[in-house]
Amino acid sequence: MNGYYGHIEDIDLAIIRGAYKIDSIYLNKSDTITGKQTPFFASSEIDLSVEWKALFKGSIVGELKLDRPFLLFTKDKVEPKEVVKDSADFRKILDKFMPLSINRCEINNGKIQYNDFTSKPKVDIAMTNLHLLAQNLRNSYDSTSVLPATINATSNIYDGTLRMDAKLNPLADDPTFDMSAELKNTNLVKLNDFFQAYAKIDVNKGKFGLYTEVAAKDGAFAGYVKPLIQDLDILGKEDRKDNIFQKLWEAVAGGVGELFENQRKDQVATKIPFKGKIDEPKTNIWLAITNILQNAFIHALQPSIDNEINIASVKNPKEDKKTFLQKIFSKDDKGKKDKEDKKDKKKEKDKDKDKKDKK
Repeated sequence: MNGYYGHIEDIDLAIIRGAYKIDSIYLNKSDTITGKQTPFFASSEIDLSVEWKALFKGSIVGELKLDRPFLLFTKDKVEPKEVVKDSADFRKILDKFMPLSINRCEINNGKIQYNDFTSKPKVDIAMTNLHLLAQNLRNSYDSTSVLPATINATSNIYDGTLRMDAKLNPLADDPTFDMSAELKNTNLVKLNDFFQAYAKIDVNKGKFGLYTEVAAKDGAFAGYVKPLIQDLDILGKEDRKDNIFQKLWEAVAGGVGELFENQRKDQVATKIPFKGKIDEPKTNIWLAITNILQNAFIHALQPSIDNEINIASVKNPKEDKKTFLQKIFSKDDKGKKDKEDKKDKKKEKDKDKDKKDKK
């Protein structure tokens, strides 16, 4: 593969089981200008085999297991824009590794890491202890179900826990799935390099959570995302050495957090619903702002999944009722929409005219 260098320590065959194991594999991305190698993927063991459960159902499909896999995403300025595009086609590589369609995939003790070498300070964040189990991806059993495949995953993110559960139909023409995920008690202090690099602030205390549900079918989707910040403290004694401008910015950021904080439960939260078609997603920003204010001054959102989104709730999007803020500040929304519709119609007419001229 152009731009990559890899190595495999050993390969073990298990002929009776219909499997083979790849021992200690790694794959590095090589800069096309400097030749410098950056870790990209590694795994202590990869087991590829025939899935016997599906075989007993009459399907010849494969099973893939990865032990302690590692995946690294990086951001740097080494590669010029002309050669940034990846020349490797990983689908062809995977087909050579495993000629059978993968029906079951399991990841044990995985790690996904992100590095930004261009920022100050450098950003190095990771998701650890990842366990993922995906089953029936080729619909080899339980074929009568609308969503025959399942994906369940758990991991740790800086003292916090992430859980994701999804049901899906990978063989459907349009994306068809029902997914929920929750992230609890991530320690924001341990992400300070990230905040200092991208927001120029220091977090002295705080925990972050995120709760979401999304479902999609027939080219449409619906869902919500509910972020939650607890015990937030941005400006503190640790910041005395910061310059006056840094202190001012952190005071503003901390003041905003305090303004939108539920005093009784000491948390900042909102719930942002979204829905639409796959090719034109949209989010009601005014509803998000209303929810922030409602949480701040009326009640606190409960830190949990609401269990209100599923594949049956996905319908063609209807126009939302306007919130109080939206009525005040968005009186000209209809006028803007009419102008956009006119522009779209004009573009379509111009395209038709160009086609006729070419003929």
